[in-house]
Formats: sequence, C-alpha cells, structure tokens
Amino acid sequence: MDWDPNTYLPQMDAEIPGYAELQDAVAAATEGVAAGSVLELGTGTGETALRVLARHPGAAWTGIDSSEPMLARARERLPEADLRLSRLEDPLPGGPFDLVVSALAVHHLDAEAKRDLFRRLAGVTNVFVLGDVVVPERPEDAVIDVDGVYDIPSSVADQLAWLREAGFDAEATLVRADLAVFRCRKPRR
Repeated sequence: MDWDPNTYLPQMDAEIPGYAELQDAVAAATEGVAAGSVLELGTGTGETALRVLARHPGAAWTGIDSSEPMLARARERLPEADLRLSRLEDPLPGGPFDLVVSALAVHHLDAEAKRDLFRRLAGVTNVFVLGDVVVPERPEDAVIDVDGVYDIPSSVADQLAWLREAGFDAEATLVRADLAVFRCRKPRR
C-alpha cells in the first residue's frame, strides 16, 4: 500500500481511535533506556521518531520504511537521521542498537513473519518497544477496521509468547482494547 505523506496523519487520526495516545505511550515506554542509538521499524513521516527523540535528544537515529514518499517527508523532519528504504522482512540494519521502536507497522506481518522479526531483533538490541494494533480479547471490542489482508494483527498473548521465544522479557499495556504497547528487554546474563 502506498501512503500519501500529505494525508497520513489525518488519515491515522480518523482510522485509529487512540492514535495520539498510542504514540505518546510508545515514547513513554522508552523512558529509562540509555538510548544512544535507535532503530525504528516503519518510520513513516517521522511522527514516532520525533516523540522518542524528544525524550532522548542526541540519539543516533536509523529508520526503515517501505515507502519512499513517506521517507522523503521523514527526511525533512529528521535531517540528521539515517533513513533507509527497506521492508520489515528484509535484513535489519547492523546493530547493535540501544533501542528499537516501532509503531503501527508490525501488524502488517503475518504470524510467522512477526516471529521471525522478533528473533532477528533479539540479535540487534536488548530493548524493543512496539506499539501496534492487536486483536482484542473480546471481538466486540474491536474498533479499528482491519482488512485481514494488509492489516493482520495478532493477539497480545501470541505476541508476548513470540517475544519471549525470541529471548525478551516482555510485558504489554493496553492503550485501548485493540491497541497495545509492548516493552521488551533481554534479561541480563
């Protein structure tokens, strides 16, 4: 799907009740992390990056996105960032990164691709913060329109299991019934 950077934010506000709260919760979940280097999955127009960088000024930012028009807008907003055209299924930029963040991108992957991504992330970071659409426990609580083709959210329980399988201690906080923030850390050995 090709996103239009000129209409992206109003579209997200209209389609995702709780969009701003999710973005704020993702940024807040990075508190306490010594984030000198950050990798963002699904940079979009740079909305998440700006919120996280406000809490971690001076962090070296690397971002990937599959849309060149979205990256062009992000480059305007984040001139110091290393922004790359890449899909979540592609090899990740070389780490290590102090922190990896992602908001509203991972739900486009099917279950096996999410598991694979989480395993690959464990090789480049000790801390991962994910904010995304999830399948609510009660189907009647779903507010966000999910097409099942481009949008393939998974349950909180499944994602926690895959994150733990990848080696992270993970916890999730619901922002709304179908939006969650996952805070994941690899245990110290």
